[in-house]
Amino acid sequence: MIIKANGETKFMPLYEALASEVRWKMMSLLADREMNVKDIADRLELSPSIVTMHIRKLERAGLIGSRRVRLNGGTHKMCFLKQKTVEIELPSAGHTAKVREQSISVGHYTAFEVHPTCGLGTREKEIGVWDDPRYFLDPERVQAAILWFGRGYVEYKMPNFLLADQTADAIEISMEIASEAPGLRDYWPSDIEFIFNGISLGTWTSPADFGRAARGKFTPEWWHRNVNQYGLLKTIRIDASGTFMDDERMSEVTLADIRLREPFWTLRFAVDEQAVNVGGLTLYGSGFGNHDQDIVIRAYLNGPNNCKYAVGTPR
Repeated sequence: MIIKANGETKFMPLYEALASEVRWKMMSLLADREMNVKDIADRLELSPSIVTMHIRKLERAGLIGSRRVRLNGGTHKMCFLKQKTVEIELPSAGHTAKVREQSISVGHYTAFEVHPTCGLGTREKEIGVWDDPRYFLDPERVQAAILWFGRGYVEYKMPNFLLADQTADAIEISMEIASEAPGLRDYWPSDIEFIFNGISLGTWTSPADFGRAARGKFTPEWWHRNVNQYGLLKTIRIDASGTFMDDERMSEVTLADIRLREPFWTLRFAVDEQAVNVGGLTLYGSGFGNHDQDIVIRAYLNGPNNCKYAVGTPR
């Protein structure tokens, strides 16, 4: 079989799957015969958990398939190579990819409900007094480059730049985020929910409030060493097939579900008091953490002449 790919967003998992020497070795093994995860792990001298992660990426890209079989008294997932050829159509005149981003400062929220521990800071100083939610309405909060709370939510509102004749291929949301513990904790799980236009995209469990081992790469020198230092850079993508965080399916919510024709879009980060892990959240903006970026929204659209581009406000 042949995969014919181009620059559409739906083919990004394919290109990512191909960009790995280990995954090429796995496909070479599967070209000869079906194998289960344990056999692949033994041949490549890798752990089964690592092999499983690579298998998921290859399956999502449509390069391999799998089936369950009974073997030696147990059930095994047997993997096999589905494709023999990949054809890639490169960009041509009139189909140039253009990417523009809308970057939102963490302090530019338009609604909130937060409970201690909580606080905000700019690149230069703290804002008000920690653990007092009233300071989330301080005029200086629009300059905030870090914020945190134990439970509750912050919500951001942005203009919808889609024109009447445009439809979206995908929406991507990127942010540096972590849990919020008193001080720093290497193990502090928190169930963080992401809500777009009132629709829950799903929940991700942050593992920790990071920083015990090292300061954040961009965290200012004046910032306290025993509190929030950095988070994880996470990217949520909503397309026609569902919602994904990085390479993992997050939910079945698709573009058709999130009301993209609303004049304004909203994005909410929430930790519900009824969650299994109520571990708060920290949002890191430009000038804090390990990634030096604000909250980034990318909208990949179908424009005139089917040209692919993303709209928003350049950073």
